[in-house]
Amino acid sequence: MGEMPSSDEDALQHSRPALAQAWRSFTDYNPRNGILAAVTQLGEVLEIYNLKDSTHIVRIGPHGEPEFKISGGYGIPVGIMGFSDIQGTDHAIYTVFHGRTFKEIAQKASKGDTTDGGQYIYVFSLQGEPFRKYVLDHNIYGISVDEERGIITATDVNCDEPIVEFKI
Repeated sequence: MGEMPSSDEDALQHSRPALAQAWRSFTDYNPRNGILAAVTQLGEVLEIYNLKDSTHIVRIGPHGEPEFKISGGYGIPVGIMGFSDIQGTDHAIYTVFHGRTFKEIAQKASKGDTTDGGQYIYVFSLQGEPFRKYVLDHNIYGISVDEERGIITATDVNCDEPIVEFKI
């Protein structure tokens, strides 16, 4: 069901494997509300499928669709590192967002800074409207949200004690 909501008609026609690689996504499904949500690893795209009423919403943020060049049939990222995790709860959709360009990541790495992960948690309504943005003091990858306790547990791959908690 569905298709990649890309505006790149040439890639849709001639470079589908590279396009699929660039649009690689993270997904989560909440069976209580029927929301299947996906975010792209590159760029800034959120898709929401409401499986109870068959609606499909696509939200493209300021960094746009995944950007890539094609080399040997593969997609080589040239835009930004986008999202790295998503969790849909009963009331909202929580995502981990990086937002750094690959050029910026390479420049930092050449100076010995190999810090990895996203420094932001974006929270969206179940209709994809931006609700809240958290700026973190850790770079994280994965999240688990406990709305009842008001806690987000996350993984920080840059330290020896990789489990961190944030109050929401």
